[in-house]
Order: sequence, then structure tokens, then C-alpha cells
Amino acid sequence: MPLLDYKPYDKEFYETELKPYLPKKFIDCHTHVWIPEIKNQDSYLVGKAGNSWPGMVAKDNSVEDLIETNRELFPDNEVISCLYSQVSRNVIIEKANPYVAKKAVEYNFPALYVAHPSVSADVIEKDILANPCFKGIKVYLNYAPDYIPNDEIRIFDFLTPEHLAMCDKHGWVVQLHIARSKRLADPVNYYQIREIEEKYPNLQLIIAHLGRAYADEDVGDALDYLKGLKKTMWDFTANTNQQVMERVLETYGPERFMYGSDFPIFRMKARRVVENAFYINEIPKGSLGPSEIVLKDKHMREIEYPEAEKITFFIYEEMASAIRALKKLGYGQKELDLAFYGNSARIFGIK
Repeated sequence: MPLLDYKPYDKEFYETELKPYLPKKFIDCHTHVWIPEIKNQDSYLVGKAGNSWPGMVAKDNSVEDLIETNRELFPDNEVISCLYSQVSRNVIIEKANPYVAKKAVEYNFPALYVAHPSVSADVIEKDILANPCFKGIKVYLNYAPDYIPNDEIRIFDFLTPEHLAMCDKHGWVVQLHIARSKRLADPVNYYQIREIEEKYPNLQLIIAHLGRAYADEDVGDALDYLKGLKKTMWDFTANTNQQVMERVLETYGPERFMYGSDFPIFRMKARRVVENAFYINEIPKGSLGPSEIVLKDKHMREIEYPEAEKITFFIYEEMASAIRALKKLGYGQKELDLAFYGNSARIFGIK
């Protein structure tokens, strides 16, 4: 049974907006995989991120489901996925990381180790060295201490100096999803991003989701302050804002711009609009469940049919936005190949 509701409009979108520009082989630097066995089924914790809509898309996402998702979405492309676990607080990390390692070896994919701030750097270092598929760590705001309010979480509340020093020692990747309601525009965030690169120059920092800058206002003065960064990378995962993409590209060039999917979340059908600096995901009515549940999330809006027939997969919207941003700034296939393959190949050591 197909994993996705693939319709003629989706095929047309892929054939016209994506296929002519995507390299035959590309790398996804940002995917979540998990199976029911690695979750605490007795408790569901949305986590400190606070939004419920991502959890509506999939109850689980095995690596096999991920591979099938890419096969259905990109029938003429080969996709290499960087794997790591889901990061909700009911995931049992001690089971999740071994599952990811096993599947990464089985399918010859790179992976990141989900690092909880309470786990010592010595333990994490030992685990990563024993599993060379791990290229570094994935950290997440859900693991900040419970007593810290969402809007007050700092990067160093869930990414410890010990973990940073460990990654710096080995030149490992740190993929960072920042917190705080102002997102990248919050000075606490952009001061600490620069502090990480300056104090730990050997690690490879990747800022996920372009710093969660889904609206133009989410950027603020951050890129002016951060323009001197020498190696920090920016993944445009789950971001469809072409203007934000252009600003990142104008600041750093295509050599620092990376594709990621955020699967399984971005396999949903949706388009994103921004109203008064607030993003809203417009989805086909009924596609994620009963309206009374879906619309409890303030970031969600349902679209009635037949208009909804013209809503394609969220990942297609993301990719198309990135392609348009690169083309608008005068870049060609060489730079598109960097964004969708070359940069991640360099970061993860893929030949």
C-alpha cells in the first residue's frame, strides 16, 4: 500500500518544479526515524517546543518507511538520508540511538547521536567511537530542564560545554535546533551561536531550519551579527520562506546551505503562509484528522476542496522555494548540486 497520497498534481509539480534542478543523487541532512518499541507508550509528552501539529503526521517512521517515502516522492533520484531519532521526551534515547546505528550501518547512511544534556560526554564519546556511522550529535530544546520556561531556554541549557568540547576534540557535527519565541532574531540565540564557533572552531555547527526563521521577522539583526562566521552551516529543513533563504545565501553563499527534509513531518500535504509574522500551515481539510483536534494548534488552517487539490507535499514546497532562491540570485546547477548534495557530502564524509 502506498505510504503517500500521490496525485496527478503532485507528479506535475515534481516533474516541472523539482526534477529539472535536483541532482540525480542528493543528501538529506535532517531525518527522524523511530519505531514503537523505542517510545514510552504510557505517556505522551509534546515537549517544550509546544506545537502539536508535527505529531499528527506519523505515529512512527521506520527507516524502511523513510526509504519508501523518498522512493515515492523522488522516483528518478537516489536519496541518502542522515538518520537520527525522534526527539520528543517520551522517546527512550538508550533504545533509539542503537536502533539508528543499526539501520545506518545496514543502509550505509550517516547518522547523528541524540545527546541528552544529562548524559556525560565520556559516555557519548564512547558510544560514537564504537559506531562510526555517527558523525556527531543532534541536540534539542526538549531536553532543557523542566523548570526553564520555553521562552527563556538558552542554547547552553540543552547543549553543554562538555558536549561541545567533545565534538570540538573530534571535529564532529553538532546539529542545533534553537529555542525562544523570537527564534533566530533573539540576541541570546545569535550571541551564543557565534560563541560556539569562536570557542569550538573544530566542530561543525549546523543551524537547523535556518534558525527557525519561518517569517522574515524571525531573522531580525541576526545575520548582520553573524556574517563573520567562517564555517557554520545552515540547513533549510522545514522552511519554505524564499526571502529568508535569499538572505542566508546573500550572507554566506551556497557553500553553507544544506537540504534537509524533517521527515516524516514534511511528507504531509501543506503550504505555508505568514500573517503578521506568524506562520500558518494550510492543509487539505481532513488530511491530518478531525478538525476539532487539528485546529487546536494555532499554526494550522484547513482548506476546503476543490482548492485543496492544489496543495502538494510540504517537502516539495520547501525544495521549490530553495531552488527559486538560488536561481533568483543567479546561481546555476553547480550551486544547486552543492545545496542538495555537495555540502552534506563534505560534512558527513560521503564519497
